[in-house]
Order: sequence, then structure tokens, then C-alpha cells
Amino acid sequence: MLDFFIPAAHAQDAGGPAGGGIAQIIMLVGFVLIFYFLLWRPQSKRAKEHKKLVNNLSKGDEIVIGGGLLGRITNVTDDFISMEIAEGTVVNVQKSAVASVLPKGTLKSL
Repeated sequence: MLDFFIPAAHAQDAGGPAGGGIAQIIMLVGFVLIFYFLLWRPQSKRAKEHKKLVNNLSKGDEIVIGGGLLGRITNVTDDFISMEIAEGTVVNVQKSAVASVLPKGTLKSL
């Protein structure tokens, strides 16, 4: 019943322009560049800065860990640090938990 539509459909497919592939490749490359500059590169920079911060920790540094706990470093090992959070109270935390190093003298009460 609808056989008269089939030859017209085949004729349209065969004669269409073939330039859409280049536009798709350009769009894909554009998305990859956007992903690189907005997501991957900044995250990589932050990871390098955090690794440098963790490697430069030393005894006496005043730090903040990820949970918001403040303290002064009393001992540094390969993976852990001992941190004095109050006079006579020392806790052990992983080095990777350190969020930032505070300026000297920030923790005067310890």
C-alpha cells in the first residue's frame, strides 16, 4: 500500500551533501578542549600544590586538617603526623588530611 514512498526515500539518501562529518569532529575537539581547560587542568594544579604542601610539612608548623581541627605538628613520619591540638593532647592524622598550613603564631594558646 505504501510502496510508492520507498523509492523517494532511497533517492533522498543517495543525493544528500556529505559535509556534516567535519563539523562533528570540530565540535568533539571543542568539547575535549573545554573539558581539559575547565576541569582536568585546574584539578591537576590543585593536586600538585597539595602534594607539595604535604611534602614540606615539618615539626612546629601550625596546620588545619580537613575536618577543621587546628594544631601544631610535633612529629612527622612518612604517612602520618602527630598534631598537638591542646596542651598535652596529641592526635595522629594522615598527612593527606592536612588542608593548609597557617602562618606562624596563629595558635598562641597551645
